[in-house]
Amino acid sequence: MSVRELVVLGTASQVPTRHRNHNGYLLRWDGEGILFDPGEGTQRQMLRAGVAAHDLNRICVTHFHGDHSLGLAGVIQRINLDGVPHEITAHYPRSGRRFFDRLRYATAYRETVGITEAPVDADGTLAVTPAYTLQAHRLSHPVESYGYRLIEPDGRRMLPDRLAAHGIKGPDVGRLQREGSLGGVRLEDVSEVRRGQRFAFVMDTRLCEGVHALADGCDLLVIESTFLDEDEELAVEHGHLTAGQAARAARDAGVRHLVLTHFSQRYSDPEEFERQARVAGYEGELTVAHDLQRVPVPKRR
Repeated sequence: MSVRELVVLGTASQVPTRHRNHNGYLLRWDGEGILFDPGEGTQRQMLRAGVAAHDLNRICVTHFHGDHSLGLAGVIQRINLDGVPHEITAHYPRSGRRFFDRLRYATAYRETVGITEAPVDADGTLAVTPAYTLQAHRLSHPVESYGYRLIEPDGRRMLPDRLAAHGIKGPDVGRLQREGSLGGVRLEDVSEVRRGQRFAFVMDTRLCEGVHALADGCDLLVIESTFLDEDEELAVEHGHLTAGQAARAARDAGVRHLVLTHFSQRYSDPEEFERQARVAGYEGELTVAHDLQRVPVPKRR
């Protein structure tokens, strides 16, 4: 059975706390797993969350600040230790290649698994698979940073009343789907477009065009909200978002489920992030993330 869910491995910004690990997020998308921003401690959080190295197919790093990348060394060595049988692709800003190389070869180990490096240096498409297209958009942070967006191809939803009107049933329904027409009846005559699901991952950034491009029409948006609104000046200075800014971006983009994360250690009440997001006008499903949480991708419309 296909599973589409976000597994939250860590939600702290800059430094871990007693209750929040450094960043780490696994997107399960049917049979694939995409690991985003593995900060320090990710390997242990994977164990606690029931995520194996074998579950990984891609690693996507937004930028090379430590809370988003220091876990790469352990994760990559675990991939090799466990003998993952398939190739894994790593995406990261090309300007940070030297950091990736240092983390990949931080200590001695036996390298047995192929990791394909596919650095990002511009907005655009990174990969096209039957299940999704993976895109990147530049963000606004003191170091080069990219957000990631996954788009499922549109499909078609069969309409039972139209099928019945044309007398099509049983195995003929599948034949019509495969061949596109049957006895003069076209597939589009008895179906409608089923919009593909969309997911986006937006970490350290000020408000910018990339935020809006990534969030547009998403079913599930994972976005940083490092600061509360009263500290907006700090957010702008350090290249981050507030809860209200993130929520307004999600509202304007028509996001169905908003996941706020990457919280500064200065705040002790996570409910305040939700309150400010609601005050900002976001009315969809809202999650203030906590470690080891599982968030399902919303069902198709």
